[in-house]
Amino acid sequence: MHFPTLIARKRDGQPLAPGAWRASLAAYLDGGIPEYQMAAMLMAVVWRGLTDAELAELTLAMLESGERARPAAGSAPRADKHSTGGVGDKISLVLAPLAAACGLVVPMMSGRGLGHTGGTTDKLEAIPGFRTDLTLPEVEAQLARIGVAMFGQTETIAPADRRLYALRDVTGTVPSLPLIAASIMSKKLAEGLTALVLDVKAGSGAFLPDPAEATELARVMCRLGAAHGCRTTALVTAMDRPLGRAIGNALEVEEALLVLDGEGPADVRELSLQLTAEMLVAAGLARGPEAAREQAEEALGSGAALERFAQLIEAQGGSPALVDDPAALPQAREVELFEAPRAGVVARVEPRALGEAVVALGGGRRALGEAIDHSVGFVVSVRPGQRVQQGEPLASVFARDPAGIAEGLAALGRAIVIGDAAPGPALPLVLDRVAAIDVEPTGS
Repeated sequence: MHFPTLIARKRDGQPLAPGAWRASLAAYLDGGIPEYQMAAMLMAVVWRGLTDAELAELTLAMLESGERARPAAGSAPRADKHSTGGVGDKISLVLAPLAAACGLVVPMMSGRGLGHTGGTTDKLEAIPGFRTDLTLPEVEAQLARIGVAMFGQTETIAPADRRLYALRDVTGTVPSLPLIAASIMSKKLAEGLTALVLDVKAGSGAFLPDPAEATELARVMCRLGAAHGCRTTALVTAMDRPLGRAIGNALEVEEALLVLDGEGPADVRELSLQLTAEMLVAAGLARGPEAAREQAEEALGSGAALERFAQLIEAQGGSPALVDDPAALPQAREVELFEAPRAGVVARVEPRALGEAVVALGGGRRALGEAIDHSVGFVVSVRPGQRVQQGEPLASVFARDPAGIAEGLAALGRAIVIGDAAPGPALPLVLDRVAAIDVEPTGS
């Protein structure tokens, strides 16, 4: 196998022969293919895509590159949720303990920040002492005790994806439908799931802004899940504005705690409930959507979900007292208000600009293995369509130094656009529901 020839073939839009992807990934993991050549191949895939046969082979090769969880027959239903990435997307922090409080076993393996979007693993590591580097035996033992584990991709689960994921993050090769699908499904199928629910983002802050393209990604992943015996459904959800108010690792953990405590932004609460209900139905723990929704609302309203999150924190090395005292989270050295430069109506709050600004402030990575500052970010209190007065506080910047404050204020000035008239309608929170190859518009 001459890998430069394979790169050229894919560059020219030709499919690779059967077995080529499997052999290439094996060689990459063994050090036979350098990072720069694999980066070139990934860019060729971004431009040229993969055939269905190539995608199936790539996904299976990534899955088979490591260990797989194999639950015992008759064990409780396992379900997970995965988001394709958004700005302010802290849903997993609410959903995992909520679903576990409803009776599901939730082995949630998550990724780090990717491009301009935050990662659940990075958010969890904002919690002092919290371990995300669990081994598969540790995950299984914790699931047996409390029904939920939230961990980063282990060295033994889909190691080919682990390497490619980090490389894509720093080479501009994230926004590719087949690469996103193979990455997500190889990891999730390794968890031994009964059911999987996908949150596929659409809008300007998503990797796939076009709702039609996001829906197609949802279809592809649902087909991959079904082919491996995992009941898979997806919601296509809005990312034309940040989700919730907080953007940045520690700030998002604090906001998730508010939602678990019955407060917090309405959109974060609503999407958490909808996705949890999908999981309960798909896993067979609820008779239908209405019963599932009632079950999730009860677990949230009773405090059972918050208590399960405290158990999760303690099980993975943190202090459960955090749920009552979020001040233990990393705190930014500098905080500054951003005020409206003029009176008018908020035309838009651009999520991508704010996600990129968090990275620039140190809250994300621009190089492989780079350390991040969990304390930095934004809290944005306004939404599109809201009327504001000149000088009114619209957001806050959290930074590590005055230079970061200046950079953050400039980013807010670009992201929050104020006009004279009300903007057009925003995307609905949930655009579509996808199951197998069928799409069900919700309009909600």
